[in-house]
Amino acid sequence: MRRLLSCWVAALASVAACTAVACDNPTMVAIPDGKTATKDQLLAAQAEVKTYMAAMEQYLACLNEELEAAGDDAPAEFKSLMVTRHNTAVSEMEAVAQAFNEQVRAFREANPDAN
Repeated sequence: MRRLLSCWVAALASVAACTAVACDNPTMVAIPDGKTATKDQLLAAQAEVKTYMAAMEQYLACLNEELEAAGDDAPAEFKSLMVTRHNTAVSEMEAVAQAFNEQVRAFREANPDAN
């Protein structure tokens, strides 16, 4: 009986983990070097960053929906995985925003007349 219960819990965790795979983590954007980039390159990167951020918001919403759908009875491993994926995504979003802003500052320093 105990072995059957262990197999059932493992199967449930596998199903929950497979469901979580449905949330696609967006591809990281490339940010040009602000010291050498043109204004057009930075504007294109800005558009890509905005698209990436919107996709990441959808990804976060998907993770939250998956966690809510699993309910309170979801295995602790599944809950932990979803929280880790969420926190990692938020950290990645913050890093992309910071990297882009740093390159904008570098562009402005290298091109003071290009405002």
